[in-house]
Amino acid sequence: MLTLALLVSGAACSTTSPQPPAASQERIPIGQLPDIDMPAVLAHTRTLSSDEFEGRAPGTKGEDLTVAYLVEQFKSIGLKPGNADGAYIQTVPLVGITPAPAPLVLKKGGQSRTLKWKDDAVAWTKHVAPGASLDDSELVFVGYGIVAPEYDWDDYKGLDVRGKTLVMLVNDPPVPDPANPSELDAKTFGGKAMTYYGRWTYKFEIGAEKGAAGVLVVHETGPAGYAFNVVQVGFTGERFDLVTPDKNMDRVSVEGWVSLDQGRQLVQMAGQDFDQLKQQAATRGFMPIPLGVTASITIKNTLRTIDSRNVLAKLEGADPVLKDEYIVYTAHWDHMGKGPEGIFHGAVDNGIGTAGLIEIARAFTKLAEPPKRSVLFLAVTAEEQGLLGSQYYAVTPVYPMAKTLANINMDGLNVHGRTKDLTLVGYGASDLDDYAREAAAEQGRIVHGDAEPEKGFFYRSDHFNFAKQGVPALDPDSGLDYVGKPPDFGEKVRSEWTEKRYHQPTDIVMPDWDLAGAREDLKVFFAVGYRVAQAAKFPEWKPGNEFKARRDAMLRK
Repeated sequence: MLTLALLVSGAACSTTSPQPPAASQERIPIGQLPDIDMPAVLAHTRTLSSDEFEGRAPGTKGEDLTVAYLVEQFKSIGLKPGNADGAYIQTVPLVGITPAPAPLVLKKGGQSRTLKWKDDAVAWTKHVAPGASLDDSELVFVGYGIVAPEYDWDDYKGLDVRGKTLVMLVNDPPVPDPANPSELDAKTFGGKAMTYYGRWTYKFEIGAEKGAAGVLVVHETGPAGYAFNVVQVGFTGERFDLVTPDKNMDRVSVEGWVSLDQGRQLVQMAGQDFDQLKQQAATRGFMPIPLGVTASITIKNTLRTIDSRNVLAKLEGADPVLKDEYIVYTAHWDHMGKGPEGIFHGAVDNGIGTAGLIEIARAFTKLAEPPKRSVLFLAVTAEEQGLLGSQYYAVTPVYPMAKTLANINMDGLNVHGRTKDLTLVGYGASDLDDYAREAAAEQGRIVHGDAEPEKGFFYRSDHFNFAKQGVPALDPDSGLDYVGKPPDFGEKVRSEWTEKRYHQPTDIVMPDWDLAGAREDLKVFFAVGYRVAQAAKFPEWKPGNEFKARRDAMLRK
């Protein structure tokens, strides 16, 4: 489980006005930096999202083709191998766990309900073992399942839940603002913005910490940020995890989701009202409620271990001293593979981000001279499995985190045309946002925070693993104010993406793509990395940010 200091929202950082980067840094105007080759970005994306690459799942032919393609591209650009052993590969040991379909049986007295695998409930075990089970495990409703002393919040109130199965709601408690009950209290769980307490990963972690046998999260599309079909696709097949010495036996035996409809029926079976319980759960006075219902399920696993691969290449810095310090660009190369639904092509998620990584690397090689510091281009595996490739690099880095100035992450790019703005998830977190703001201003654009902070995007991509280690991390997203488009165009394309393409086979290269906006965004990311590499000092987290203490302690050593 993350330390408590890391469980505050990325959007809940300092609200002080951003200050410009240090004036002493060397700077080339953004318009004079080498351009980004957008036809090449599109060509890479077409290749990576083609049928031949089979959805780029770890441990498949798709991985082999993707890794070979990336190595070939980095070599052709003239970048050096990024690993200290002289290779372009960092091996990432993973264990693949495939659960066999298994019904979840609920009982109360003489009543019995069977929840269908995938349709009604999705359950698995992270134990690296032949299987795991719940046998008439008592269900306890624990609201949002959160322990947050800084908010004076404890959903357990001292109840011993060891051996029981916890039923939880997704996201944070929606606590009304005392001064304006129609709004959420920004001082409690970030208001509208999701904190890490709201992420499903935290729900399973706190269940394990409490000694529970299982955790079942009730899915709701709005609070989760995606529909139930995303859970059905993402968790019913093989899932990977990093290989750990204890084989994950410290986790709960069974983790899972139930659909909202089945969650309601479960609560009704217990003689309770779902909406009333949800309302109670949004208060500090909430008390956990034993439901008088038991759960049983037996999960049988198919196991395999693989060596997946991060691909890394570097441009060595020109300064004989500063070249041992690094700016790291990341993009995850993996996607969902293929299944009964077809091939999950992953064109936007994240073929185009990986393509952007390649072409930013190429642009760096076109500078008149390399930057003072070195730049690492890191294409990571298994993001879709829980940010595993970036986690592995962050905890076993090739280059010390204390000498890593910044991470700039690309997870998707704008494919709908130019925008007057640029979104920065967790805006105001670090000096990197100031660099981005100044670079965008040179294009006549503005930057702002995440339009959907309730979806917890700050915790959902690879930059987060760098942030947890204290490294300032930039998490950009597409703008919303499209040039020459109606005011609601940005919201419409985001909604269409979430509903029709996100983690679905329909995430393909479309004939109406317009990469003019992606070009401008990539130029900003290029400028940020270049200017940090030239700067007189390290970028810092803003005062009050949850990652600042970790960074400050690291740099004092």
